[in-house]
Amino acid sequence: MNEELKESIMGALELVIDPELGIDIVNLGLIYDLKMDDEGNLTVDMTLTAMGCPLAGTIVDQVKRALADIPEVKDTEVNIVWNPPWNKDMMSRYAKIALGIK
Repeated sequence: MNEELKESIMGALELVIDPELGIDIVNLGLIYDLKMDDEGNLTVDMTLTAMGCPLAGTIVDQVKRALADIPEVKDTEVNIVWNPPWNKDMMSRYAKIALGIK
């Protein structure tokens, strides 16, 4: 996948807001990896801020909806992974400021 497409995908994912924290999943550092095959099947490896998050299904659905408008993406699979474990150091400066974290 070229850099321009990756930026488009990440831009679309910035529209997915974590309902508990009110910050998008990209700035929270929840997106770990993106892989696309030659047929346009995209795999998103991501994590959540906490295991057992009751909103995991909602977030996965929002990820798929956000990426549906990108013509190169024909299908999206979302893998929720726990390694490496998420921590606040993975957040962008923007997310830390918005949440009042130093």
